[in-house]
Formats: sequence, structure tokens, C-alpha cells
Amino acid sequence: MSLLQPLDLGPVRIPNRVMFGPIVTNLGDDERRFTARHTAFYERRARGGCGVIVTEGASVHPSDWPLERMPLAERCGPGWQAIVEACAPYGTAVIASLDHAGGQGSSAYSQAPLLAPSRVPEVNSREVPKWMEPHDIDEVIAAFATAARLAVSSGCAGVEVNAGQHSLVRQFMSGLTNHRGDEWGQERLRFARAVIGAVRSAIGPNAALGLRLSCDELAPWAGITPEMAPGIAAELTAAGVDYLVVVRGSIFSAEKTRPDFHEPTGFNIDTCRAVRAAVNVPVFLQGSVVDVGQATWAIDDGVCDAVEMTRAQLADPDLVSKFASGEAARIRPCIRCNQTCQVRDARNPIITCVVEPTTGRETEDPHWTTPAAQPRDVLVVGGGPAGLETARVAALRGHRVRLVERSAHLGGTARTAGPAGAFVDWLTAECERAGVTLETGHNITTEAAAARGVTVECTGSIPGERTYAVVGSATLLDIAAVRAGSVHLPPEGAIVLHDPIGGPIAVALAEELGERAVLVTQDNIAGNELSRSGDLAPANVRLQQRGVHIERRSVLREVHADHVVLEDRYGAGLRRVDCAAVVDCGFRLPAAPIDERNPRAGDCVAPRTVHEAILEARRVAHSL
Repeated sequence: MSLLQPLDLGPVRIPNRVMFGPIVTNLGDDERRFTARHTAFYERRARGGCGVIVTEGASVHPSDWPLERMPLAERCGPGWQAIVEACAPYGTAVIASLDHAGGQGSSAYSQAPLLAPSRVPEVNSREVPKWMEPHDIDEVIAAFATAARLAVSSGCAGVEVNAGQHSLVRQFMSGLTNHRGDEWGQERLRFARAVIGAVRSAIGPNAALGLRLSCDELAPWAGITPEMAPGIAAELTAAGVDYLVVVRGSIFSAEKTRPDFHEPTGFNIDTCRAVRAAVNVPVFLQGSVVDVGQATWAIDDGVCDAVEMTRAQLADPDLVSKFASGEAARIRPCIRCNQTCQVRDARNPIITCVVEPTTGRETEDPHWTTPAAQPRDVLVVGGGPAGLETARVAALRGHRVRLVERSAHLGGTARTAGPAGAFVDWLTAECERAGVTLETGHNITTEAAAARGVTVECTGSIPGERTYAVVGSATLLDIAAVRAGSVHLPPEGAIVLHDPIGGPIAVALAEELGERAVLVTQDNIAGNELSRSGDLAPANVRLQQRGVHIERRSVLREVHADHVVLEDRYGAGLRRVDCAAVVDCGFRLPAAPIDERNPRAGDCVAPRTVHEAILEARRVAHSL
């Protein structure tokens, strides 16, 4: 198995070809240091068999403070040492990521101007950075060297210089952001070469030096393109680099740096193949590689020498060990939803994972499958994600579990809406493997539930209260019923999608319906809540491409047989929109309890996301 073969990164041998990359975690403290939470987070991936871990990027210079708890390299020595010591028993190589966000940072925390090659406004904040003067450039280059020396002296096997999506090094290399007329602009690779040379000298010949390189800025009018990337990679690796990670993205394409399930996996494959052919160092493929089959194929087919699988190891820290033991089918799938692993949004306070909520909480969560002191008969009512996870964990604890689902299929709405279908399949298979009795098409009564030792209710949600009037024989459908296939949309005519939430459910159906869809939102932009996962701009592009009509700043007031009445949110009056049917994609309410005394998990507590359903299911199963 090529994925499991060792690989030399210059002077450092890694035990296999799977990397856990430098993802932002927000697990640090207020002093911008690595913490015990970081140590546990990385130790868990090392224990699961990961070959090389690149720690969260650390700012090499105090001028760089892009995120509240972004580590500051000069304060990271003890943290790096603790992480190295925790990962050492498993043979995992630990490499420190060195970073400076440049003009893509923030002055909110430092209260100082951003440093950048040129005065190009930051795309999101519109902040104009300070043009770096010669002494600024010298200081930052020296800071890279100082940080690298500290990382290696703290036990790290090497360092990785970030010239990727959010980086000052890339900004010097790109015509998008480097408009200088001096030697640092006339020769745009000069800064990158200077940083690489300084770091190489600082760490010596016995530590590895990696480079994370944006090979496609997705802005061909002035940025780095895939055609330019092989030449750039060859020149920079010749300056002293031991390995290269191929990534994409820039100031104009932040949402493309880690896209969700709407984009194909392995999106950097072609670029990576071309770059690998131009360099003489190991090359890592990065870019939504979440399946060990695709990772193995990429190595065998000559695309790369190794693969970064970061999100996949958020979802299953044991990915490598399961693959090595011949249990690839048991790897918990990453569904690439980006809902909780993207912590550049303040609503995601620390990194975690929808399908593995213990990610980021390794120091807090119990061992969920600790054997129960007294095995019991457990009846789980409801076969959505919460019910399946409750049954799985309870069975692994030694309980005798029976799960009953009233519909013909397991998985609830998650099976038919969004990207969680693969996760539902995994949960079902794991329940069967654990000995859970699964019954579908069976509606449990109060008396039947009371006959078991303990009943856990995971009965889901029901449509919420209407905030609009229904007049006459209007065709009003619930989104859950539409997705389940129990009701059908009219074959012709416009379909109004009532979306007071601004989430992915209505947007996804609108994309499918295309020109037939009329998306009604109270917000100024469709899918407002998709900013949390990075899909806001891409979703609106897709809606436009599909010809979806969007009624913005609108509140649904009346539903009639052939039209709806909308009211402008800001008081501009009422208007009529013709349609054949209305699909309510609004808020939901918990299903009524079978027995108030029973423990509950998932939407029957409060309708939310798969993440809360899984977490509550574990807590209930652990309490039995």
C-alpha cells in the first residue's frame, strides 16, 4: 500500500505518506501560545497513525495578528515541545508551520497597520495595508529565521513556510498584490527566496524545510496560474526546500482554499501532477482529499508523493490505522460541509467536526464507549443521526439495543438533504456491526416503549408555526416531506421557496429547480448563514448560473392557489408573485414526546444541525 510506505522529506523520514496540515484551530490562549488542548488535538491524530503533522500556523512577527488566538512563534517553544513529546511514541514527525498573513490579516487585535508588499486593500475588510519599507522586509525575513530556529530547538523535525492562500510570502510573489517598482517588485520571487534561504541557514541540514505554495490564485489576469506554477516551484525548491505542498487560492478566492462538497475532491490533481514533474523533492497533494482510495490512486498514478488529508482526520483521527488494518470501510467519512471546522468565523469558536464532535474537545470529552456498569435493554425511537449514534454508542458500551424507525428508511432528513448521506450509511453499518437490532416501518406506542428497560427518544422535528396566511386550496408543502419523497412538486410552474433561515436547505432546492425556483428571503443576500461555511459567495454564483429568481428583503404574508403575497421588509408595500406551489423551508419545532420522562436527543430537543444531534446522542448513551 503506497500510502503507508515511509518517505524521506530531506533529512527526515516519515512513517507513512499521510499529512495532517496546518489548520486554524483557535485552541490557543489569550497570550497566543499553544495549549494543552493543542497537544491533545495533535496527539489524537498521531495515535491514529498520521505520518506527519504540521502544527497550526504561527505568526513569525508581532506585526501579524490575523486571528485572536493565532499562535505567535516567539511564545510557542514550550507548546511545540509538548506536542512533539506527545506525538513521539507513535513515530509521527511534527513540523511547525511558520506564517505571516500580511495584507490579509487584521489590525483589530494589534491596533497597528498591516504590512504588505503594496497598498492593495484587503478584499474582505477593505483595509489598506502599509507598504513594507526595507527595514520592515529585513525584520520579517529575520523573524522567519528566528522562529524556525526556535521550532527546531524545541524538537520539531522541521518547519513549513507558508506561501499559500493567506500569506505575505505569496503576496510578494503575485502581480495581484505586488505592485512595487524596486528590487522586491521587479523580481517577485526575491522575498520568497530570501525567506527560504534565511530559514534554511537557521535550521541547518538535519531538519526538514517545507513550502506550502499557492499554485493557482484563480485570478489569471495578474495572479499565479497553473501554467506558471511549475517554474515557480522549481526555482523555490532549488533554494533549499525539502518538500512542497501544492495548494490554491488568493485574496480574491478565499472561499476556494477549502471548498465544501459542491466542488469535486482532489481539485488540485492536475496542477499537482504538473508541479511534481518540475521539481526534485517530494510533493504533497492537497485539496479535499478525504478518501484513502483517491489518496492511494494519486500516489500510484504519479500525481504526488504523499497526500494531505486534514479534514478527513478531523472526521476520523484513526483514518490511517483503520486503513492499515484493512478496515477502510470503517473510516468515518468527512462530508466536507465546513460547518464547524472553519473557525475564521466567530460563530465557530474552536475547531470541531460535525460527524466527530470530540475533535477539538479532546481534553474535555469522556471516553464515550466506556463499558456500562450494568448492561440494559435500550429502545431507541427514531432512526435519524441522533438515533443511530445513540444506538451505536450504547451498543458499544455493552447495552442490548433495538432501534425503531417509523419510516421505511433510516437517516431522517440527513439521508436525503445535504451531504450527510455517506455519514448515515456509516452510522447504519456501524450499528449493525455493533449488534443493534434495526427496525424500519414501525411506529412505537407509549405502551410498547414503556415495556423496554429504557427508552431514548430521537423522534426528530415537525414543521414550525406558520407566520403567514393560507388562503383557499393552496399547494403548501413541507421541505422535509419533499426531500423524503412523500409529496411531489407540480411538474410545471414556478415554485416559491420560503426561506426565513437563510441556510443551505432552501438554497440547495433552488439550485435543483433552477429557473422554476423563486427563493424568498428576508435578508439582503440569499443563504445569509452560508457565510459560516464559506459557501455564501459560491452559492449565490450557483443560484445566478441556474437562473433562480431571488426575492430579497421579503416576508411571506399570504399563500394562495396560484400566487403568494410578499411584503417588503423595509415597508415598501405588498406585491404578488405567481406560482404553482410553495415549499416551506422555515424553522421547525421538536416532535411531541412519547413520555416526558424519557431521555431525548437531536431535533426532538431543539431542531438544529447534525453536529448537535451527534453530540447529544453521545451524551445520552454515555449516561445510560
